[in-house]
Amino acid sequence: MTSYKGACFCGAVEVEVSGEPTAMGYCHCRSCRSWSASPVNAFTLWKQEQVKVTKGAEHLGAYQKTEKSDRKFCCLCGGHVLTSHPGLGLIDVYAATIPDLPFQPQVHVNYAETILPMRDGLPKLKDFPAEFGGSGEVVGE
Repeated sequence: MTSYKGACFCGAVEVEVSGEPTAMGYCHCRSCRSWSASPVNAFTLWKQEQVKVTKGAEHLGAYQKTEKSDRKFCCLCGGHVLTSHPGLGLIDVYAATIPDLPFQPQVHVNYAETILPMRDGLPKLKDFPAEFGGSGEVVGE
């Protein structure tokens, strides 16, 4: 089974993901943009059992703005590591956190909130896929 390793900004917290992600893409929601301090967030979603914190778990801090997302960061450097989505049984390990993973985005979510239009031919969902509680509505580029 393929695995990839990653770390926070200072390297105190290390993670390992194994197998293939459930999905990869871009999130344009205001919360992700604010949390990542960027115009768009690149995500990789994994089943909980595919993600392991292999070093520095004691340095992980958490912030939970809503019950849908439990965001984890390194308390030493502030580097963002992952976000647990308990209702979905998935964990988002930020694409930048696992640099050796071949990032192959499949979709844009929350594109109705975008501030950075991206014309890449990928599906653009107004919010989330229907199976994740969204409308599943596709919007134009």
